Amino acid sequence: MAEKETWDETERKGRLTTVLVLATLIAAFGSSFQYGYNVAVINSPSQHMQLFYNATYMERYGTPMDSNLLTLLWSLSVSMYPLGGFFGSLIVAPLVNRLGRKGTLLFNNIFSIVPAVMMGISEVVKSYEIIIVGRFIVGICAGLSSTAVPMYLGEISPKNLRGALCIIPEVFITIGIVSANIVGIRNILGNPTGWPIMLGLTAVPAVIQLLLLPFFPESPRYMLIQKGDEKTATKALQRLRGWDDVDSELSEMRLEEQSEKDEGHLSVLMLLAQRSLRWQLISIIVLNMGQQLSGVNAIYYYADSLFTLAGVEPNDIQYISVGTAAVNVAVTVGAVFIVEASGRRLLLLCGFGICCIACVLLTVALNLQDSVSWMPYFSIGCVIVYVMGHGIGPSPIPYVVTTEMFRQSARPAAFMVAGSVHWLSNFVVGLVFPFLEEGLGPYCFILFSFTCLASLIYIWLVVPETKNKTFLEICQMFAKRNKVVIKLGDGDFPRKKSKESVKNVIHVTSF
Repeated sequence: MAEKETWDETERKGRLTTVLVLATLIAAFGSSFQYGYNVAVINSPSQHMQLFYNATYMERYGTPMDSNLLTLLWSLSVSMYPLGGFFGSLIVAPLVNRLGRKGTLLFNNIFSIVPAVMMGISEVVKSYEIIIVGRFIVGICAGLSSTAVPMYLGEISPKNLRGALCIIPEVFITIGIVSANIVGIRNILGNPTGWPIMLGLTAVPAVIQLLLLPFFPESPRYMLIQKGDEKTATKALQRLRGWDDVDSELSEMRLEEQSEKDEGHLSVLMLLAQRSLRWQLISIIVLNMGQQLSGVNAIYYYADSLFTLAGVEPNDIQYISVGTAAVNVAVTVGAVFIVEASGRRLLLLCGFGICCIACVLLTVALNLQDSVSWMPYFSIGCVIVYVMGHGIGPSPIPYVVTTEMFRQSARPAAFMVAGSVHWLSNFVVGLVFPFLEEGLGPYCFILFSFTCLASLIYIWLVVPETKNKTFLEICQMFAKRNKVVIKLGDGDFPRKKSKESVKNVIHVTSF
């Protein structure tokens, strides 16, 4: 009988309640969707926007813009977005600690609505500078959302659904990319009159989130561990789980709360010096560098020029871009349903392996396309296979693993480090890829294949499986590699335990 009750409670913990589902969808649509949308939004109308840059310059100075200056301004228009993302990731830790996870998402909408208006009126005021500045500001929005959304979802989710729900932001990123490619079709908004509207549409999900998200609970872990408000945390947890008996989950949080009192909140400098978190930190740095330096955003930022290089007819490129992005959505949605069964580690290994092979084959295909008539189609196939590989592992899983590898005191600083690496790598790829493409031609993808291979080897050797583990259990898994001993006092996660009885919870000893 006792065994049956334990099984029933475990099953009940994993259910998707209406509040949990809606909170996940609103947070992801209002924030993550914008990230993906703004990655791809300037790809389709790039030719029309550059004509606007040149026409504005000629109107001001009476002479056409130098081609090198135009290339520089366009590179800035592309790369200001990830640069803004980098700055956004630098301020995420103080914001999520002061405003909370949900509060940060609401505050972040400022960095979406303001630049949407700026970029939407850029043609009217005849200023290409306002587009570049707007791209930087909306990049701050993406930098904040790319870390705050997974943090929020990871903390409101039960542990057996945490992986699946933390992939939802990546699903909405890919939906945002597809949406940008669809509205960028020339017959819709990807034309000389429609591109300012395209840039301004990023405000729509921000307004929806601003209206709806206040009705959903803040992270219970944040309220209990960081704010010390057990009453609000209990109510939030009851709403999210759909029943009143949340004592077991609260007990696990109290164990973590006691360790927070011993350690205090960790700054980035303290995190870097924390021996017990050394390999977790190295792992998220490697995963985020691998995610971006594997070349995925080179494909999204410069998809048109890449397909032109592959020999695709100019009028067909826009439809291939939509199809490629749609494949990415389908694969990422698939990852949501298999991540809890297959685990995080397997998806990362398979994803980086597929991307590595696809980059090598794409290099061969691009070199042979002039001599083999069907090779352009093979090149497109390689791009689609690469996108599928990235969508199943390297794109969504680093967010999940970053959430799971750190406890409450270190999580904001860890996301700050992970986000900084993510966006700095993104910025480097966006800025450097046009020059790599010009200098190395098809061989630039060999560099990406080496990155994928190096990431795969590291994951194989270092990164453990974290599915269905509590945050403290994952901390224990890294203890041997970090050369520390982590002991949990008074038993591991009792079913019911009062706050006062939780003491000497975690002890870290170096050896």
